[in-house]
Amino acid sequence: MRVPKKGRPSLGSSGVLGSHRSLAFWSRRKLAEPPYLELVAWNKWHVFWVDERVVPKDHEDSNYKLALDGLLAKVPIPPGQVYAINDALSAEGAADDYETCLKQLVKNGVIAMSQTTGFPRFDVMLLGMGPDGHIASLFPGHPLVNENQRWVTYIKDSPKPPPERITFTFPVINSSAYVAMVVTGAGNAGAVQKALSDKQTSSDLLPIEMAVLQDGEFTWFTDKPAVSMLQNK
Repeated sequence: MRVPKKGRPSLGSSGVLGSHRSLAFWSRRKLAEPPYLELVAWNKWHVFWVDERVVPKDHEDSNYKLALDGLLAKVPIPPGQVYAINDALSAEGAADDYETCLKQLVKNGVIAMSQTTGFPRFDVMLLGMGPDGHIASLFPGHPLVNENQRWVTYIKDSPKPPPERITFTFPVINSSAYVAMVVTGAGNAGAVQKALSDKQTSSDLLPIEMAVLQDGEFTWFTDKPAVSMLQNK
């Protein structure tokens, strides 16, 4: 089910993967199977992580491992075009290193810059949302939701384990050309209802409500339980 976010157009090569576990299974079913496996120009893909847990790459909590097992090992994207974090660094060091990597790729012309915002403009961001309305590793009430200078930052006290992560900031997320927000399950219905409500106020915005693209398209992909509170209105 597609649900366009209010105020954003919906749809009938740099890509960023989000952290929520359902995304890898969704991607594997669709992209790693015919006809996409044969039709997609995989050699043109550059893959990044909008957020990542600061754990070893072979750890069960690693988003890299999840994406590798679910998608990347099944499609012929050149390994040099898959940009994992440096898991040997601290959270702060990993965030600094990842931002430096992005800036070099902008300089090399791999990633475009938004003429509107002055931040990197990724072609596609595939994101998920938690029941509390968090996206990436940007959680309700956390100071990081207000970061407006950095491209990539870090968190050491994530309310959802593991506690140490890196994350893209809202200026980068909101500079995207296209965001696909994949949300499933009744547990997310309350946050979905609030995000798509006409009664938003700036004093109690959830992170999902702060995802406002400056010059791009944002589409929700949901199942019926996730939008059940909208359907019951």
